[in-house]
Amino acid sequence: MKKNSEKTYSEAEVISFSRQWVETIVVGLNLCPFASPVIRKNTLRYAVSESEDIEALEKDFLYELNLIQEADEKEIATTLLIMPRAVADLYDYLDLLAHFERLLAKTGLSGIFQLASFHPAYLFAGVDADDLSHWTNRSPFPMVHLIREGQMSRVLMHYENPEEIPERNIKLLRELGREGLVARFPPFAEFID
Repeated sequence: MKKNSEKTYSEAEVISFSRQWVETIVVGLNLCPFASPVIRKNTLRYAVSESEDIEALEKDFLYELNLIQEADEKEIATTLLIMPRAVADLYDYLDLLAHFERLLAKTGLSGIFQLASFHPAYLFAGVDADDLSHWTNRSPFPMVHLIREGQMSRVLMHYENPEEIPERNIKLLRELGREGLVARFPPFAEFID
């Protein structure tokens, strides 16, 4: 979390905060309509990387990528790789994300897996810094979501107008306002301006 970047959280605390965020914000607000079944079935893996340097983060990313690739979808449907000690700066995070995308391509797994990005200071380019649309991708800690593309495609076949999800989410967050977000997930108070 932005204000707590100096604070050290245990792995259990990192997972607890992340799980609470997923359940109350992502699923609770239906920001990702595909997340609820994964949570119900307990097939979302929360993986914490305590690493701070790029080489160690790369190793952890490749480990998680291999683990999810080899796992049955019924055991690990998707993975959140959470990096509480690294990439506190959004632009460092985006550089790391681009590096992970290159690794995904290098391993031949582009098109099989895709990455989604979440960061406490997430900003969409060209959008006012105080716009609540950024909160669709803000999370308690920097994290990368490893998603099975086949699974996502199967879910999308049963979801009417999936292209409308981002606009619906932005509208919802703007209606909730900062106070509504903090009421749902109190840790947001620590990094909302």
